[in-house]
Amino acid sequence: MSHLLREVEYLINAPFVKTDLPDFRAGDIIRLHLRIVEGGKERTQIFEGMVIQRRGSGIRETVTVRKVSGGVGVERIVPLHSPFLQKVEVVRTNKARRARLFYMRGRLGKALRLKRRES
Repeated sequence: MSHLLREVEYLINAPFVKTDLPDFRAGDIIRLHLRIVEGGKERTQIFEGMVIQRRGSGIRETVTVRKVSGGVGVERIVPLHSPFLQKVEVVRTNKARRARLFYMRGRLGKALRLKRRES
């Protein structure tokens, strides 16, 4: 029965799943173009940082991006298939040996650097 439910869920969510997302993984530096609605106005806000983790699959997939702004670490969890996410750009690909980079939270400055990955 669960196989049938999974198929129905796939058919319902298929039109909303984005297919134009670039290939990126934990450790990469990405730039997220997010649509922000303030009052009656709309604008695009760019959030650039390191991917700490990718989680979930299908329409529920999320990405956690971390940046340091003014000496304070800022993390943002963004659903990848959200209509508010306009575009994802990969700025730099880095080599990470694990999928969850929570240890980067305790690092600042040069300690945040990772080696580049050859694509």
